[in-house]
Formats: sequence, structure tokens, C-alpha cells
Amino acid sequence: MAVASAFIGVVLIWGTTPLAVQWSLEGSSFAFAVMARMVLGVVLCLTLLHLSGIRLPRHRNALLTYTVGGLGIFGAMTSTYWSAQFIPSGWISILFGLSPLCTGFLAMVWLGERFGGERLLGTLVSLAGLSMIFLQGTSDPSGNTLMGIFGIVFAVSLYATSTVLVKKLGEGIPAFATTTGSLMVAVPGFILVWAVTDGQLPQEISPRAFWSILYLGVIASAIGFTLFYYVLEQLEAGETMLITLINPVIGIYLGTALNNEALSMRFIAGTGMILFGLAIYQWGAPLRTRLAGSKAGKLPLTY
Repeated sequence: MAVASAFIGVVLIWGTTPLAVQWSLEGSSFAFAVMARMVLGVVLCLTLLHLSGIRLPRHRNALLTYTVGGLGIFGAMTSTYWSAQFIPSGWISILFGLSPLCTGFLAMVWLGERFGGERLLGTLVSLAGLSMIFLQGTSDPSGNTLMGIFGIVFAVSLYATSTVLVKKLGEGIPAFATTTGSLMVAVPGFILVWAVTDGQLPQEISPRAFWSILYLGVIASAIGFTLFYYVLEQLEAGETMLITLINPVIGIYLGTALNNEALSMRFIAGTGMILFGLAIYQWGAPLRTRLAGSKAGKLPLTY
């Protein structure tokens, strides 16, 4: 029950994150928005850590876990916020839906998790859908849309790599400790990027941007990362990435309903192929096994 509740919590939190990221950029640079979010998150985590009297593990694997987690957060979030300047929040959601493919392949190499024929087929179908979205990006003469797409794909690859390495190194480390340590590693990088690219405090932040940054710092970072690392500790890395299979549906709906984001037919078709490919990737092998058992009279086929 605890794992299921944490899983649902991450889905709900991260499903709303892309839209909150877009709103947080109103009146400020991408560097300030992500820095403010992460500084708020790490201050909250350190405060709770102090009040609870819990000490961060400091053995070799713990320090490696914080480093890997922090570098993943820094790279993926910096790239995501930069890309959010150019593409709608719904696009961010669907592109992050590709995370299971990257994670599954890396988990096969580093963790010995299975990557069978169904997963290969699902990967190919999803990549075909991704190519349609890339073609959509080429219709923008400025090239900004295509840059945004490349930025999110790069963020996904960093996110997947970090997830698998944290799973490999972080066994036995409490999820809240992983979150706090990772944010401590990541925050100096966010401050440096802000200082180099911007270095100015925004003169005026809209109320929507203010509440978005607050939500992202407290809920999406401190709570969301903790729940995610807890789920990652309990489940296989590939199963954990199911979160990003559900999130695109939430993200696209919120983007169209609350942010007036238009969806072209090419994007809708590409999204459908990505989601179909992810479904094959995740459920193809169990369904084939169930069908084979049903035909053999050994396993009832249920829905």
C-alpha cells in the first residue's frame, strides 16, 4: 500500500510539473526559475533533516549516490527549463514519456534487467512516433521548436542514466537522504548557471509564477523526488519509469485545458505512436505469456 500510494503521488505531482515549469518562467529567466525552485527545495529538505535528527549516510556508496543523483537533477532540470522557453508543456510531458525506453536499455546493461523482443518492438514504435514530433519541429523556421525538442531528449537521457545509477548504488539509503544529498550536489550548479547566464533578480514576478516556483520547490522537488526515490528503491528501474507513461496524458490535458496549447494532427499521431510503443514495451511480454497459457489450457485469460 505504501509503494502504491507513493507511486500515485509521484504520478500526480510530476504530471502537473511541466505546466508549472512553463508558468514559473513568466517574468524571469529559465536560470532563475530553476535555481529558485531547487534552492527552496534543498532548504526545506535540510530543515526537515535537522528537525528530525536524521543524519545523512556518508559512506562511499552514499556519496556516489548523491553525486550521481545530483548531476542527473542538475543536467536534466537545466535542460528542461531551457527547453520550456520554446515548446509547450504538453510536449515536455510526452517527450519525457520516452524515459522507460532509455531506462530499460540501461537497466539491462547495468542491472541485468530483461530487455526482450517486445521491448525492442515497443522502442522502435515509440521512436517512429518521436520522429513525427521531430518533423513537426522542423516546420518552425526559427529552429526554436527543434532546439526545445532536442533539449528535452537530452534531459531524458540524463534522467534515465541517473535513475539507473542511483538504483545500482543507492541500495539501503533512505529516499529522503538521497533527495537531500542529491539536491545539495545539484544546487551549486544551478546557482552557477544563473550567475553566468543571467545574474539578475527579476524585477517583477507574476503571482502565477511565484506560486508555481513555490509549488515546484516544495511539492515537486522535496516531496516528489523523495517519493520517486522511495518507489525506485522498492521496484525495478523499468517499472518505476511507468510513471512517465501515465504523466503525458495528464500533462497534455492540463496544457490544453489551462494553458490553451494547440495540438497539431502530426503531434497527436506521434504522441499516439509513442504511447502505443510504450504499452507494447511494458505489457507486450506479459500479454504474450498469458495468451500462450490460455491457448494451452493452463492459464485463464482475464482482463
